[in-house]
Amino acid sequence: MSQFEYKQVLVFRTDLQLSKGKIAAQAGHAAVSAAQDGYARHKKWWDAWMHEGQKKVAVKVASEKELHELEEAADDLGLPHALIVDAGLTEIPEGTVTCLGIGPAPTGMVDRLTGKLKLL
Repeated sequence: MSQFEYKQVLVFRTDLQLSKGKIAAQAGHAAVSAAQDGYARHKKWWDAWMHEGQKKVAVKVASEKELHELEEAADDLGLPHALIVDAGLTEIPEGTVTCLGIGPAPTGMVDRLTGKLKLL
């Protein structure tokens, strides 16, 4: 399928300089948690996204402040989302906000928030 109608975007802070393994773990948390929110709030979107192949895109922001702004915007638009806060068991202190999952949701709605962000 060349055109996806639904997607999920994972937004990471670059100021934390996380290892590749930590980024992968946090991506898993964000993808699953945001998908759970999507299933609970917008099952039709979740079903379509699952059927299409679960498109995901990873992008970056420079700060925690930017993540919170995106979270607020996602909330205002009624998009499924999940802000990930680390447990502090490995590389970073407990309570560190690492990333934000947005979607699954219609691609156009997600792109309004994340379309101008650079790929991770």
